[in-house]
Amino acid sequence: MYALVTGGSGFLGKYIVEQLLARGDKVRVLCRKDQGCFRQRDVDIYLGDLRDNDSVDKATQEIDAVFHTAAMSGISCRKKLFWDTNATGTFLLVNACFKNHVKKFIYTSSPSVVFNGNNQLGINESTPYPAQWLAHYPETKAKAEQLVLASNGKQGLLTCAIRPHLIWGPRDHHIFPRLIERAKQGKLKRIGDGTNMVDITYVENAAIAHLQAADALTAGSRVAGNAYFISQDKPVNCWDFINRLLSLVQLPPVERAISFESAWRTGTFLEFFYNILRLKSEPHLTRFLVLQLARSHWFDISRAKNDFGYKPLISTDEGLERLAQEVKGKL
Repeated sequence: MYALVTGGSGFLGKYIVEQLLARGDKVRVLCRKDQGCFRQRDVDIYLGDLRDNDSVDKATQEIDAVFHTAAMSGISCRKKLFWDTNATGTFLLVNACFKNHVKKFIYTSSPSVVFNGNNQLGINESTPYPAQWLAHYPETKAKAEQLVLASNGKQGLLTCAIRPHLIWGPRDHHIFPRLIERAKQGKLKRIGDGTNMVDITYVENAAIAHLQAADALTAGSRVAGNAYFISQDKPVNCWDFINRLLSLVQLPPVERAISFESAWRTGTFLEFFYNILRLKSEPHLTRFLVLQLARSHWFDISRAKNDFGYKPLISTDEGLERLAQEVKGKL
């Protein structure tokens, strides 16, 4: 097939592109900047912006399947950035797919779209969206996911959504570097009692799930119009895993702690402060981040196993070894 990967130069996007190329598919990427990562590969590079109708129109022409990984992530208080990219950008992309007769649309979503602030222990895809969200990222991702799934079957377009949780691995330029930076600055503290269990997803497994879902996404299939949780299929203790990551760069484990109540008050104040001053940077703590770091959230991935044969081919231990090899090469 001829596949378009939005955010193809991003963390997950690169792995999807590489896996598509490895099996002989033709690939086009839509990204804002040419980072040079595909210059030696047989990839069509379209420079453009999701928020620009002409960009997404041109990028989707002659395309069979779209892997929509591009998104605005983070915990910034700047609402417009998230809505313009995640919600409006997805709307424009879906409409461009209608216009250009794209057959398949695989959307990279997030389990945070159904996070309600409470512990979520082995929940499945029947879990409803919450009445309200505490951050712009999960809210706009949820709005986009709802749009994508509601578009299934319209004008010949088949859609599904993949919800990988906490993607990590080599070439990560987001979670791992931020974790290291905060640890070095002494800003990393355990929130709560440190017993919360969370799901994680090694990046190559997340990419595999996208391709498997795309292959199974046919008219009348169970995949069409559905969302899927993706993980390593074995939750880990959040703070133990953080300490394992820190050990890869020879940093000490997190020993300082703050109570949930104190962290919640700090996050509430910082959100208010950043909103009032309209600061462009991210606060180091928000209510959403407090809940993510203090609550358990892991998922039942039976639907992905049954509907398109997903299973984590790369174990957490093997993934950590691969990440360790990358880290050693940079030290």
